[in-house]
Amino acid sequence: MDRTCEKLTQLNIDISNIKAVGVTNQRETTLVWDKETGEPLYNAIVWLDLRTQSTVERLINKTPGRNKNHLKHKTGLPISTYFSAVKLRWLMDNVEKVHEAVLSHRAMFGTVDSWLIWCLTGGKKGGVHCTDVTNASRTMLFNIHTMDWDPELCKYFDIPMEILPKVRSSSEIYGLMVSCLGDQSAALVGQMCFKDGQAKNTYDFPVMSDHGLLTTVAYKLGRDKPACYALEGSVAIAGAVVRWLKDNLGIIQTSTELEKLAADVGTSYGCYFVPAFSGLYAPYWEPSARGIICGLTQFTNRSHLAFAALEAVCFQTREILDAMNQDSGIHLSQLQVDGGMTSNRLLMQLQADILCIPVVKPSMPETTALGAAMAAGAAEGVSVWSLNPEDLTEVTSEKFEPQINPEESELRYARWKKAVQRAMNWETTEPETSIFSSVPLGFYILGSMFMLIGAKYIAGQCESE
Repeated sequence: MDRTCEKLTQLNIDISNIKAVGVTNQRETTLVWDKETGEPLYNAIVWLDLRTQSTVERLINKTPGRNKNHLKHKTGLPISTYFSAVKLRWLMDNVEKVHEAVLSHRAMFGTVDSWLIWCLTGGKKGGVHCTDVTNASRTMLFNIHTMDWDPELCKYFDIPMEILPKVRSSSEIYGLMVSCLGDQSAALVGQMCFKDGQAKNTYDFPVMSDHGLLTTVAYKLGRDKPACYALEGSVAIAGAVVRWLKDNLGIIQTSTELEKLAADVGTSYGCYFVPAFSGLYAPYWEPSARGIICGLTQFTNRSHLAFAALEAVCFQTREILDAMNQDSGIHLSQLQVDGGMTSNRLLMQLQADILCIPVVKPSMPETTALGAAMAAGAAEGVSVWSLNPEDLTEVTSEKFEPQINPEESELRYARWKKAVQRAMNWETTEPETSIFSSVPLGFYILGSMFMLIGAKYIAGQCESE
């Protein structure tokens, strides 16, 4: 906040002219803090953290038919490490400070937006404890039909409702704050996706996916406005692939090197990279998957690996769009993109090639921040921004058209799907797995013992003769 104010001063912008502040955040990241001291009781657990896998398996084991989609009719979500309820359950089970604070009615739960709003509106001196519908819809405690916390869901996870924040719309005044959206929802607003069939389809009622997608709340732009819903495909690892290549493998020094390295060869040379570092999310929801690199030959080099890493991001997007087309019945004619990776022009072209549709990149890459600002400016009582589609100025953009034939795209995609199957079922916390995995070794040891005993017996027989 201080740096933002300093930057505004450098640009000769009078801070007193700011009419509203909006918040956008990673949605599922979970915090618990003490409302009396104002201090967090444990480090935040981020969305891709896998420590809750045993909690997830325990919950699924008590579910009829071990069905991970048991709660989907209310939440739009499968039971997964991804979402906040299992992170909160883990904190209550494993962190004594959290457990004690819950029992003594001092605990407050929230995603990052709740923590920021509470701190910025007074903290322990009367801060507002709230969240918006987009963040609440990612907790697995929120009913996307009633648009409120669900007592049955809270009972399922054994979480007291008193620690939950109040749910508000995405565009209204909360204390000194006036808008709050999860990052992906803010990007939808920033991309001005207010019609069906744009980028990520949005709907006026929740559509349940039969193909591994999530049903989530896209936004609710005002206290008395209707909620809009979205089918969403979540990918665990996309931009983090670049960081892994830089920090773990050391094949690049900066993220900008990746594009040049991949462009030098223009092919993966049959190499496929499945970055399932935290399992696979949509459309598989397979926590046991792990990352693999396959199709290597003696000629594969770091440039081919860089190209394969970029392709991996595109293939994951292709899987999600295929599922979305099947669920919605609306074939997307183009994909609107945003975020830091859109500066990689090779990635944008690869994405168009693999999807076989144009990819549209706005001139304003930080559409997430733009969406939060638009929602803040449109809030009742602020009203400096209209979100009516006819009032919005179209953002200039660059379009990347497919440059390979569909047959080539399908061939590469089919090989990627083959690599994905190789990545499945690598990890599990099920206890019987470790038991059965020792059986081959046990047979080997017993067999060796019998052979030694038999050899000794035969040797004794020979000596006696």
